[in-house]
Amino acid sequence: MAKASRNLRGLRRGLRDLHGILLLDKPLGMSSNQALQAARKLLRATKGGHTGALDPLATGLLPLCFGEATKIAGMLLGSRKAYLAECRLGVTTTTADLEGEVVAERSVPPLDAATLEQALATLRGRIVQVPPAYSALKQDGEPLYMKARRGEAVEAPPREVQIHRLELLAHEGDRLRLRVECGSGTYIRSLAVDLGERLGCGAHLTALRRLWVEPFREPAMVTLGELEQAAGQGEAALEALLMPLGAGVTDLPALPLDGPRALAISRGQQIPWPGPPGQGRSAAYGPDGQLLALVEPDATGRVRIVRGFNVARLEDPASRPE
Repeated sequence: MAKASRNLRGLRRGLRDLHGILLLDKPLGMSSNQALQAARKLLRATKGGHTGALDPLATGLLPLCFGEATKIAGMLLGSRKAYLAECRLGVTTTTADLEGEVVAERSVPPLDAATLEQALATLRGRIVQVPPAYSALKQDGEPLYMKARRGEAVEAPPREVQIHRLELLAHEGDRLRLRVECGSGTYIRSLAVDLGERLGCGAHLTALRRLWVEPFREPAMVTLGELEQAAGQGEAALEALLMPLGAGVTDLPALPLDGPRALAISRGQQIPWPGPPGQGRSAAYGPDGQLLALVEPDATGRVRIVRGFNVARLEDPASRPE
C-alpha cells in the first residue's frame, strides 16, 4: 500500500517508474548527488541512486541506477575501478586536492624514473591508507568533512585497500600523471598524499577522471548535455540511453529459466536448483531475457532467492484460455 501511494505521488508530479542503468559522464564541479538529481529530473524517474561518490573535482564514469536497478547499486559500489589521476608534488593541502588551503610547501628533489618507480612500488598491492579528513566517511553518524569544516580535529581510521595497478604515465616538472586500478574504498587523494611523502616532498591531487567501473570496462558514457538533448526528443530517446538491469550483473553466471520455472521464481517460490552442479550465485533470466532475480543453491539443492526484481508479471500458461 505504501509503495502504491508513493507511485501515485510520483505520477502526480509527472514522474514515472523507470528501470535501468545510466552510465553518466559526471561533469567537473558537480557532486555525485547533484549529478544524480539532474539526471533523474531529465528522466522523470521516481527512484534513483548512484554507485559510489565522485568528488566534485572528479569527472568520468558514475553509474546511476533507476527503479529496480537500485537493488544492485551496492554490488557496483564494491567493484574494481580505474582512474586517470594528476598530482602536483611539493605542496600539501587541507583537503588533499587543489580545492583545499595550502598546508605546507617543500622543494621537489630531482626525480628519475627509478626513484619514482621505487616509490610507486610501495603503494601497489594490499596497502593501508588513511582516508582524507575531508571525506564522506561517517563518524558518530556525521560525515567527516562536516566536522573538519567546523574546525574539529578529525582522525579517520586507517584501513586496508587494494591497488591492482599504479602506473606512471607522465612526469613533467612537479606534475605526475598516473593510471590507477583499485578496489573498493580507495581514496585517490590519499594515494597522492602517500606518494608525495614517499618522495619526501608532499603532494596533492589536481585532477581525477574515472575510466571504468566493473563490469563496465568499456563504458559508452552519456553526458548531461546528451541526456538533455534526448529529453527534448521524447521518452523513447531517453530510454534508449539506459542499459537493462542485467548489464550490471554480467560478472555472475547466467541461469536461463523456462516459463514455469521463471513464473515460480517471479512469485518468490522455491524450486529445485536448475543450474549446473557447483554453480554458485547466478543471475536468473526469464524466457524473454529479462532479469528476474539473483539466486544461489541452498544446502538442500533448491533455489534461494538472494534478490528478486519486480518485473512485468509473467503469465501462467495454465491460466490461458483454450
